[in-house]
Amino acid sequence: MALPVSAAASALIARGLALGGSASRTFPVFNPANGVHVADVADGTADDMRAAIAKAKSAFPAWSTRTAKERGAILRRWHGLVVENADALAEILTLEQGKPLAEARGEILFGANFIEWFAEEAKRVYGDIVPAHAPDKRCLVLKQPVGVVGAITPWNFPSGMITRKVAPALAAGCTIVVKPAEDTPLSALALAVLAADAGLPENVMTVVTAARAAEVAGVLTASPDVRKLSFTGSTRVGKLLMRACADTVKKLSLELGGNAPFIVFDDADLDAAVAGAMATKFRNAGQTCVSANRIYVQSGVMEAFARKYAEAVRALNVGDGFETGTQIGPLINAAAVEKVDGLVQDAIGKGAAAVLGGGRHERGGNFYAPTILTGVRPEMEIAHAEIFGPVAPLTPFETETEVVARANDTPYGLAAYFWSRDVGRVFRVAEALEYGMVGANEVLTSNEGAPFGGIKESGIGREGSRYGIEDFIEIKYLALGGIAAAA
Repeated sequence: MALPVSAAASALIARGLALGGSASRTFPVFNPANGVHVADVADGTADDMRAAIAKAKSAFPAWSTRTAKERGAILRRWHGLVVENADALAEILTLEQGKPLAEARGEILFGANFIEWFAEEAKRVYGDIVPAHAPDKRCLVLKQPVGVVGAITPWNFPSGMITRKVAPALAAGCTIVVKPAEDTPLSALALAVLAADAGLPENVMTVVTAARAAEVAGVLTASPDVRKLSFTGSTRVGKLLMRACADTVKKLSLELGGNAPFIVFDDADLDAAVAGAMATKFRNAGQTCVSANRIYVQSGVMEAFARKYAEAVRALNVGDGFETGTQIGPLINAAAVEKVDGLVQDAIGKGAAAVLGGGRHERGGNFYAPTILTGVRPEMEIAHAEIFGPVAPLTPFETETEVVARANDTPYGLAAYFWSRDVGRVFRVAEALEYGMVGANEVLTSNEGAPFGGIKESGIGREGSRYGIEDFIEIKYLALGGIAAAA
């Protein structure tokens, strides 16, 4: 069956599958919008992962000793090829992940920004000279690449999450082995093809596709040759990986689950707040770790906000990501639909009301109707779970102190948002919220120049920005002696 993509996208898919290698076993990739079979991808084994790590280790000395300028030049060429092929990469992303094509293209360019940023940061990994403790000594601080890196990436942003990990690793002088999510391996393989076209040496970046995630991830965590692991995914899996890395004491970057509050105070610009709530709740059909999970609205403006919000949500167009005008695509698979619907039905069964939606979409399959729930209370599972779907629970509140306490009453601490035109409140609430990222009258906070990451059980470390390269670097103290005074 012919795929609904361009010749350029088809060629990238074919080249990616060839790059991924042959295996005795394969696993299928399906389009979540219609269940159509897209491709069969090599199902890597533990031995395949061991071989990839060994190759990355052998490639490390030559890559790490290249100058930062040389590494940056290759990254810049990779950036250029990603931008040049943005349309084809977006088609591949929509084909295997389901998000609307325009949104997919936005992700491709978002991911490309990290490649460009870290191409420039490669030359800014500065050491220090520390004032010496004696006149015949000198104290130097060197920064060196950590070594072989393992990266495990998610299906919801299969391009952006790879470039946000791979680019700083390569810029720092590390080699990297990527294990992409089994639902979306084609985007990873296509990026690797373009990196090779840009001149990245063989085995500096390797993609190992596998359906048995635990088996190959276990090799990454157990290998003493892998000095750092970077993972984006659920808190549950992140904790398992953290424990598994303890035996080899790896450096870790963990970008884990979220339970983002979205707070609307009674002095907010309601139209702007509604637009913000639309963007952060329904982007990628709600399948983002920074989606607004709990929408708190001060009681004095709840009625007006709910009315405006319902009007906006009602206008959303649900459909196949390749269809013109689609704003909400499918959920990634049937299990995701079951999870989201279970949360909604539990809430309705305990007294919540579905203002809009409240069940599967009429298109069937993996589509879920954009939903607004009111009357959500703490005893409902949806009040505490990471929804990962197009469902917006609305809850009223009375005071600033009350809502900050409720917003912080979670083990997660990734992103939080609030809307107010009171300057004093902006500073008070921003400082009181226990989150790694806070948007005040703003929701789209992620960009290549800003540090992305959470606190508490939402993760360790930061991605993007000048801080993002530090997790791929070791600090070495060099003590020089015997510097005698001149005769």
